[in-house]
Amino acid sequence: MQFNASLSTGVRRSACAVIGVHDDGTIGGASRDARDEAVVGGLHRAGDFAGRLGDSLLLPEAAGRRLLLIGLGPKRTWSRRHYRRALKEAGSALVRCGADHAAIFFTAADVPDVDAYYRARYAAELAAASLYRIPDFKTGRKPRPSKLAQVTAVMGERADLAAARRGLDHGAALGVGQRLSRDLANLPGNVCTPTYLGNAAKRLARGQRRIKVRVLGAAEIKRLKMGSFLSVTRGSDEPPRLIVAEYRGATAAKAPIVLVGKGITFDTGGISLKDPPGMDEMKFDMSGAATVLGTLAALASAAAPVNVTVVVPTCENMPSGRATKPGDIVTSMSGQTIEVLNTDAEGRLILCDALTYSRRFKPSVVVDVATLTGACVIALGSHFSGLMSNDDDLAEALTEAGKRTGDPCWRLPLTEDYSEQLRSNFADLANIGGREAGAITAGAFLAKFADGLRWAHLDIAGTAYMTGAAKGSTGRPVSMLLDFCLNHGR
Repeated sequence: MQFNASLSTGVRRSACAVIGVHDDGTIGGASRDARDEAVVGGLHRAGDFAGRLGDSLLLPEAAGRRLLLIGLGPKRTWSRRHYRRALKEAGSALVRCGADHAAIFFTAADVPDVDAYYRARYAAELAAASLYRIPDFKTGRKPRPSKLAQVTAVMGERADLAAARRGLDHGAALGVGQRLSRDLANLPGNVCTPTYLGNAAKRLARGQRRIKVRVLGAAEIKRLKMGSFLSVTRGSDEPPRLIVAEYRGATAAKAPIVLVGKGITFDTGGISLKDPPGMDEMKFDMSGAATVLGTLAALASAAAPVNVTVVVPTCENMPSGRATKPGDIVTSMSGQTIEVLNTDAEGRLILCDALTYSRRFKPSVVVDVATLTGACVIALGSHFSGLMSNDDDLAEALTEAGKRTGDPCWRLPLTEDYSEQLRSNFADLANIGGREAGAITAGAFLAKFADGLRWAHLDIAGTAYMTGAAKGSTGRPVSMLLDFCLNHGR
């Protein structure tokens, strides 16, 4: 899809004009065409279009051109969230109506705390998301692909064009990253195995001189003394992989951001077997891996001037005669011993070794991303990702990136009080701390392996995918992480 920014006078009349309308009948944005205002005013007075947030109405021929009206709701509550919701509805309506070129006029509307760059970036992001289709395995006829090939973000001021074009470029790059992330997470576990994930990372590097990928097998992982990681994969016939992907967009002297993604391609819980209902959704337990690889793809597409290294420990967690048992003690790459009290708390067991491995890159910061705990879903639902960190500035930077992108996280406390719950009579620490504060004690466990690092942990168990009838990957938090990387060190 092509994106461009233009003033209202530079938009072709053949484009489908997407006009935002508030509930008082006024037009939001750059369109001040008298014919548009006459059409909208007449429909509003007649009660045919009330301008409620998320409403849409297609007028095939009005005021000499095709109009798509999108409700913006009341002016008094107009906000970033409502602007994104209006754009989302616009994208869906454009796909339904079969338009091939759209000019979105309400991208010029003033939105509190949202500048021209982000107004345009959201437009590209949500237009790309509207075209996404789950990679299904149905044998029937596939739906026809959307005709939408070009989107113009209409700006009201010439001074906004440069920032808008940069925002569109980054929004388009984000679309590339989110598509990869969602595709990987939506694939079934018998397709997206650790080997498949490693090959996907290699494909990402093809034709990209700035990306270098290495995929380590079981023997190499064993030589690294990653006993905690290997304890999780013992019950599976699928071999584990450690994926290391380096993106170099800045000088070699600049310390990289390291992103660590949990890559459990299917999680049965191991010997501590999960309840059968909903276990099919455990194919999404590699969403952390999908997120960091998607972020890398977005950075490459945007030619971002940063250095980012991605580390993905990936394996299955299966029960068998060889599987790790509750009460077993394993030795991590750091040398710390761990009593495995629950084999379904496996994500932290692979991440702790990956955090230790990340030290060799001398990172500026390390951020791990994981569908780690059901407790985080109970605490924050599907709206906020959980955030824990040993560094206030890093936590603030991630929080602000989440606010700017509409992909928010919420910081949870992380003090030594919670580490007390991880005491073990038989090892340096246990892998669980009981029911209380389950999301936080998981973070406290990882913090034991991040000493001396500027580190943050994102628990995306509630935000990475949707359940029920709309089951599927959301592509979160690629948007937040791309924004964080683009602004890191500024």
